[in-house]
Amino acid sequence: MVETKSMSPTSGSQLSLHGRTALIVGGSSGIGNAIAHGFQSSGARVAIAARTPAKVEEATRRLQAFDSEARGYVVDASQPEEIDRLVEAVLTDLGPPDIVVVCQGITILKPAEAFTPAEYGEVMHTNLRSVFFTCTGFGRPMLERGSGSIITIASLAAHRGWPLASVYAASKHGVVGLTKSLAAEWADRNVRVNAISPGFFMTDLNQSKMSPKRKENALLRTPMGRFGQLDELVGAAIYLASPASGFVTGSVLNVDGGYLASGI
Repeated sequence: MVETKSMSPTSGSQLSLHGRTALIVGGSSGIGNAIAHGFQSSGARVAIAARTPAKVEEATRRLQAFDSEARGYVVDASQPEEIDRLVEAVLTDLGPPDIVVVCQGITILKPAEAFTPAEYGEVMHTNLRSVFFTCTGFGRPMLERGSGSIITIASLAAHRGWPLASVYAASKHGVVGLTKSLAAEWADRNVRVNAISPGFFMTDLNQSKMSPKRKENALLRTPMGRFGQLDELVGAAIYLASPASGFVTGSVLNVDGGYLASGI
């Protein structure tokens, strides 16, 4: 008879972020802000960065109500030189972060033939170019140290064609390709790179941009029959940031109520 070893369940400590430093770029609102508070509740020292000073100030104040060491940075991540300044500031203030969530993003909904070069550049610079330079900017100190977890935020649009959002979809397909490429390149140096693909969550990004008909169609195509709650993304982020996912890299975790699994 072959002897088998029992597998102990994942302990709570494996999902703890105690003693770790996390930076959430795009963390002043929406998905990024929910993740920031979730990381803080799991024991991490949290910093956020975003573009709008008033929103950064307010979001940082709320984080500091629970941890006075929480920090906020103002950055226009669509500009690589500002990402460089953010990296320098974070390394000076906090040291190399253990976890970086790259959450910045915008969308423009309009027919593909109506996009202007300026609109194309605005979406791609924020959603893809800035993600690349944020990952590489913070990836360098992680690679030097030999550890780190980077989490990008993809989208349902990274997996399907998306009418009226061709540029957004192209940018999110690019995020998934970038995530998997960096994961493969950095795995032997113990820097993990994974993505979360949210389904339909009524964030500031899409609440006002989705027409009632588009929202109705989204619900019809989501097997769970409802929109997601932001708190339901937090567990996925904590898992990918924590020791519990130590052998996970290059993965895309869909948090979509079954949307991508569903057939006709």
